[in-house]
Amino acid sequence: MTTSAQSAPGLPLDMIIFGGMGDLAVRKLLPALYMAHLHGNLPPGTRIVSTGRQEFDRAAYLAFVEEKSRPFIADANFADEAWRGFLQLLEFVRVDVQQDDLAALAAASRAGAERVFYLATAPSLFTTICDKLAAAGLVDRHARVVLEKPLGRDLASAVEINEAVGRHFAESQIYRIDHYLGKETVQNLMVLRFGNSILEPLWRAPNISSVQITVAEEVGVGSRAGFYDSAGAMRDMVQNHLLQLLCIVAMEPPTSLAPDAVRDEKLKVLRSLRRFNLATIARDTVRGQYTRGVSGNQEVQGYLEEPNVPAGSATETFVALRAFIDTWRWSKVPFYLRTGKRMGRRSSKIVIEFANPPFSLFPEYQHGGAANRLVIELQPEEAIKLQLMAKEPGSGMHMQQVALNLDLQSAFSQRRAEAYERLLIDVVRGRLTHFMRRDELEAAWEWADPIIDGWSTLAEQPRPYAAGTWGPPESFALLARDGASWVE
Repeated sequence: MTTSAQSAPGLPLDMIIFGGMGDLAVRKLLPALYMAHLHGNLPPGTRIVSTGRQEFDRAAYLAFVEEKSRPFIADANFADEAWRGFLQLLEFVRVDVQQDDLAALAAASRAGAERVFYLATAPSLFTTICDKLAAAGLVDRHARVVLEKPLGRDLASAVEINEAVGRHFAESQIYRIDHYLGKETVQNLMVLRFGNSILEPLWRAPNISSVQITVAEEVGVGSRAGFYDSAGAMRDMVQNHLLQLLCIVAMEPPTSLAPDAVRDEKLKVLRSLRRFNLATIARDTVRGQYTRGVSGNQEVQGYLEEPNVPAGSATETFVALRAFIDTWRWSKVPFYLRTGKRMGRRSSKIVIEFANPPFSLFPEYQHGGAANRLVIELQPEEAIKLQLMAKEPGSGMHMQQVALNLDLQSAFSQRRAEAYERLLIDVVRGRLTHFMRRDELEAAWEWADPIIDGWSTLAEQPRPYAAGTWGPPESFALLARDGASWVE
């Protein structure tokens, strides 16, 4: 059994970021590392070394960080002294990983340091980087490597990446990051499910009638059009983010919180997902592509009008589908997954629809959908709401739906770390629980590949939906066939 590679006490840390000048590094990684530094969660002697092709000396690099990363730190979290101390941790090494060996990086790396390599680059460079790290003598038993998604574009390429990285790093040294697994509410799902006796007995068919998982984005593709058009919503969001959320909702209780115990149960879910064929792809999946519309009170262009999007592109910016998990716990329970860009608003949520009572004492009450549902809000706010039926004040037995709200922001006084900060601290401390294992990744691709291939075979164009709406009408019809509707 693979176990976590625990941080070696007393060793200084070199956090080395490949792609250190890129959007992910400056907008997410460096601000997250600053927050970890601010709150004392980086070990003594930490250095953060960014690499890039730019001809920067250290002063030019620090000026770049000041300009590009500082705006992504909230004013409430900014402290001059802490920021100055954080800048002292930063170094820059010029490296073109496609052309150069890593001698300059090896010279800059400290002997005996515990090294974390964060590969914030295109996945096509992962093999080259790992080969060159090994050739430069930078990989030892304490080293760790963090791999950003997307890990491949299909099963074959994912296997190739895994094998290439695995030649130099043991599985316990590989951290496949999915930032959704760093969200407080996502991690709280484990406690919600397995720490509350009131819920666990109900968490199954026939008590649950359906599950909805929505990850809606208000933004368009922006500067990512070059990447996005080659990926689409299925590869960019469903195969990773949404499937990971589904696994946590559907998994059986693990034997412990040890990394492999948790990931074993997630793997069982992925292997139990019912495979699609051409008939079910046509019936139970919807692809969409946003057109010109109104978003955030402004008129915005459609996907085909975005810069760097090829004319006539058939790439989907929206996916909705109905999936089933063939286990006793989830027999005949539909899981509705939905994600898209330029939707009505930014919203990520999980909705557990509980079945209605088998016999109603209140036949005059005609409610739509489930009377009881658990709504787990992931963003923009994090909250858990249990919706119940209650009697309206006055004579008679008229009912309406009310919510018991757990506002996680106000329920706890402790600071809530952002997802990347929490996951980076896990990497530093050698905690693998919230990272994908190789067999998980490959099982997810085994399920997703037939859907992507089926869309190609069917050769259907994505359904249009206006920017600022909730997707094409066909996605609503997908649920209406089951007498259900999306919870907005």
